[in-house]
Amino acid sequence: MTLSSGTVAPGAPTRTATGSVTVRALRLLESFTAERPELSLSELARRSGTPLSTVHRLVGDLMEWGALERDPSTGRIRVGLRLWEVASLAPRALSLREAAIPVLEDVAAVTHENVQLGVREGDEVVFVERIRGRRSVRLLTRVGGRFALPPTGIGLALLAHAPADVQERVCAGPLRRFTPYTVTDPVRLRAMLAEVRRSGVAVSDRQVTDDAVSVAAPVFDRSRAIRAAVSVVVEADTGRPAQLTPLVRAAALSIGRALG
Repeated sequence: MTLSSGTVAPGAPTRTATGSVTVRALRLLESFTAERPELSLSELARRSGTPLSTVHRLVGDLMEWGALERDPSTGRIRVGLRLWEVASLAPRALSLREAAIPVLEDVAAVTHENVQLGVREGDEVVFVERIRGRRSVRLLTRVGGRFALPPTGIGLALLAHAPADVQERVCAGPLRRFTPYTVTDPVRLRAMLAEVRRSGVAVSDRQVTDDAVSVAAPVFDRSRAIRAAVSVVVEADTGRPAQLTPLVRAAALSIGRALG
């Protein structure tokens, strides 16, 4: 809170041209990705757009708290366990995972395929759980990772039951193409969402990778509010989406009942 020109109220967060210290620290944390889980100080500075001297100070603070740690063999910086401990307490993911894991394990045991659970966060899907099947098709998604809503089975199931303004914003694009099969036509995407609402199941056929098909269903709680979506991902050449549909629907229903 500014009292007058150049005067800041006591206790107010320190701010710079690019935001508060808190925002800068968060930008450092979001610099890490699945592809780049370890970074040097200079890489952190470049990826976050933060001066190297500030990065050095912030990394020291974050390491002291446990949000970051240094790899003893390489000296590079990586995310610390303390941050994971705190993040695992997020209510949306915690209660959902507790309700869903027994169901996901049963589905994985029956199908021996990849089973996933995700929630909508803005215009993206965040994957909160995944059980990888033996000899199953490769996935680009990971637990805690984000992905565009339209091309994934879980994303289609979530988007079909999202508020109308969200649907229109996503359909208006731009819609990214991942494979030759990715739907990038807004008219066709809207028709697909209508079919998901009608049938209660979403099928993403080779839209993310050209060797995988995802069959997903929305998870509703007892108040009929959508909470998540569950999917089974199989090989495009050998999978049988139609045979998986009853199982995925039943899984979504079971998770919804467990949520209460």
